[in-house]
Amino acid sequence: MRLDRVLTVARIDLRRLLKSRDYWIPMSLLAGLFFVVVPFVMLSVVTSASGTANELVGQIGGVLDALPGPVQENIQGATPQARAAYAFAVYLLAPVAIIVPLTISSAVAAQTLVGERERGTGEFFAHSPLTEREMYLGKLISSLVPGFFATAIGFGAYSLIVNLRVGPEFGGWFFPTAGWWLLIVWVVPPFIAIALSVILWVSSRVTSTAAAQQAASLVSLPVIVASYAVSSGLLFDPTLAALLIGSVAWIIAVIGLISGSNALQRERLLSVGID
Repeated sequence: MRLDRVLTVARIDLRRLLKSRDYWIPMSLLAGLFFVVVPFVMLSVVTSASGTANELVGQIGGVLDALPGPVQENIQGATPQARAAYAFAVYLLAPVAIIVPLTISSAVAAQTLVGERERGTGEFFAHSPLTEREMYLGKLISSLVPGFFATAIGFGAYSLIVNLRVGPEFGGWFFPTAGWWLLIVWVVPPFIAIALSVILWVSSRVTSTAAAQQAASLVSLPVIVASYAVSSGLLFDPTLAALLIGSVAWIIAVIGLISGSNALQRERLLSVGID
């Protein structure tokens, strides 16, 4: 296997993606909405609450006070308002870090192989000197890069918002926490890889982008549910939960990627021999 060939496949796909405004404009708006707009509005309401909103924040703080002891120890803040803001910033919005990049990468993976056939380039791609594993890895990289890029930019913007809106309650900048660093570096990548391994596997077998996108939606749903489970685990023990969940996810991701690379066949790119 030659790395330069793999990177060439990925580079061609990414260049094509940059020219596709109907993809990156909606995806950019999606990332901006969930990483910037929603957190800013929610945290602004919590930290600047008055009147009825202040009563609601107080009720949220009361709920947090009723949680088990180990959970309460992880939620910082001297007042109900501060504790509610910390819970929103550090725990309740954690699934966004998985959902947004997963959605962005899934949209690419769903059409990356089927798109070769629909664009009429499948025959050229299939008859190229590339090995099937090089094809697969190139397509995988081109699907991963947009999601990781969105994670890096979105995480930076989200961290800035949290520190500006919630930081004054805690004497300065405090975010990202250790749990969030592990979430971004250790947990998010394998979750995306798991979903993409399945989506690419399906994409190599279907004959239309619509079918691949439907499969991508079905694959994304359980991963989204799992992301909420991750945030719940972080609530009890951020570091340990992230390490354990990430380790299991990496094992599943490696198995899925190996299986997916073995599933790609040249005949399917030519739309022949499809069962």
